Amino acid sequence: MTKKLLILLVFLGSFSMQSQNLVWKTNMTDAIALSNEQKKPMLILFTTADAPNNLQNEIFRTPDFAVWSRDNVILVKLDLSDVNVSDTDKEQNMKLKDAFGVNDFPQVCYASASIRKNKTTFSALGKISYKPGGAKSWISESNSILHPSE
Repeated sequence: MTKKLLILLVFLGSFSMQSQNLVWKTNMTDAIALSNEQKKPMLILFTTADAPNNLQNEIFRTPDFAVWSRDNVILVKLDLSDVNVSDTDKEQNMKLKDAFGVNDFPQVCYASASIRKNKTTFSALGKISYKPGGAKSWISESNSILHPSE
């Protein structure tokens, strides 16, 4: 009986880990504040409604990515096709897309930012797109962007 209960708990635990949702910030001001507070760079996902889902399905929905992202970055999702975003935020998101040189979707940019005298300054750390190879490979490449000296 104890063995069956233990097996059930392990099964349910692994299922809940697979189904956990990531917390994506959609407001850049909130993301910058959290990034500075936690001293973590931002992972900014630039996407649109018609962008391929490979990055989402094969990387972001894995337990490896969930653990890695929780420990290493602040997740920011900027959907450039979202009709519910205010005109001011749309304009800001398009300027960020241009500033980071994003041409293809989806694309991830790593950055940190500081705000001084109501002026935001971004420091781009690098970009990465979807590449076949799974989450571990993608995380390894991301780590080389975030920690180039290691």
